[in-house]
Amino acid sequence: MVEHKPQLVRGLGLAAASSIVVGTVIGTGIFLVTSSMLAAVKSPWVLILVWIAGALLSLFGALTYAELGAMLPEAGGEFVFLRRSYGKLPAYLYGWTLFSVAKPGSIAAQATGFALFVTVLFPSLDVTWQQFVFHPGGGREFILRIGGIQAIAVTMVLLLSAANARGVKIGGGIQTVFTVCKVGGILALVALGFGLGKGDWGHFEERAIGNIGSSAWALFGVALIQALWAYDGWNNLPMVAGEVKQPQKNVPRALIVGMMLVGGLYIVTNVAYVYVLAPDQIAASTRVASSVASELLGQSGANFIALVAAISTFASLNGSILTGSRVPYAAARDGLLFRPLARIHPRWLTPHISIAVQASFAIALVFSGTFSEIITYVIFSEWVFYALVTSGVFLLRRREPDLPRPYRTWGYPWVPAGFVICSLLLLVNILIEQPMQSGFGLLIIVSGLLFYPMFRKRNATQEA
Repeated sequence: MVEHKPQLVRGLGLAAASSIVVGTVIGTGIFLVTSSMLAAVKSPWVLILVWIAGALLSLFGALTYAELGAMLPEAGGEFVFLRRSYGKLPAYLYGWTLFSVAKPGSIAAQATGFALFVTVLFPSLDVTWQQFVFHPGGGREFILRIGGIQAIAVTMVLLLSAANARGVKIGGGIQTVFTVCKVGGILALVALGFGLGKGDWGHFEERAIGNIGSSAWALFGVALIQALWAYDGWNNLPMVAGEVKQPQKNVPRALIVGMMLVGGLYIVTNVAYVYVLAPDQIAASTRVASSVASELLGQSGANFIALVAAISTFASLNGSILTGSRVPYAAARDGLLFRPLARIHPRWLTPHISIAVQASFAIALVFSGTFSEIITYVIFSEWVFYALVTSGVFLLRRREPDLPRPYRTWGYPWVPAGFVICSLLLLVNILIEQPMQSGFGLLIIVSGLLFYPMFRKRNATQEA
């Protein structure tokens, strides 16, 4: 009698797949980063150009990933693409980076962001029960806080991890509902900004406070990094391609439509920001969306945007938990990470061990208080792999020309080539402007080499 092992189930339709794209991309960035971007580039017109450049660059990446996702519709996304293009080591290093730091750090940041927006609505929850101060040296101070924000963040990680462990349809359903709510909330803010007549188109002719102290292109690159953080997440859908219905059609459609929607929404939202607030007000604001809502509706507007931001972060958090757990599962399935991560629950048909470990790492980072720094370090390492995955399209076209390709990248070879070139320029700019963060990002990748001999041996045994 043949024993049938439980397998992942294709339970995500086009709506759920599109919601994963939109829901994981739109998080806290659109509510926060515009102020620091304008403070860098000074000009509102350049600010909008940065958002357009980020949209085009992300769309180019999504167009290329659409070909790979339709061609190799398996759980694991970039891990699968890298292994097919370059072999085991680059795929393992990607899986290691995402498993050990990148996804848990992103989940911790999103969960804490959700808690911060909740405490805006309910200030009594913003309490500190215990605080520990450490001095690791070099004049630095490390503070560990335990309080209401941490409790809310941990609760959300546990609840959404449990929901996603119970079935991919549950996670997909949550994603669809809250993505619709968040997009509706942002569109309502934009409509109020233009409709109430409290803005001034003359704001586009002004400059933010301060002078440009270094090269305009370098500052454009610094602002673009922040925009790309707001656009980050378009690569998540291929991670769950093994659970998408008709992936050859739905993965490309969801990626392309989702990123076009996000790009358009981000650009029109920032135009509304500049229309309502003067550039110096935007540059001085730490929460630009809240400042716009307060200008329009007073305190009720600030509460409204806090609610929209909480919903937005909730959907982004759910999408990260759903997609992120599939990469360690795929790597462990191939013998390149710890074996228990590849287990599928016999009833729920989800990688429950991978979800649980991911949640544990994220909770540890919530309490450590270092997740915001980790996210900064990880941006560099993520774009290293984005460039590597995209360049794999050229290798696979040449090496495996007869492989079925239900979707071929629009604008090939210029679109993927443009994405790779821009990615390399961006990485060089980060190395120059933020050497410590980029260096730590490289260190995260290289640290995986310490464990690779063990996993390589295990993989060889498994294949034999």
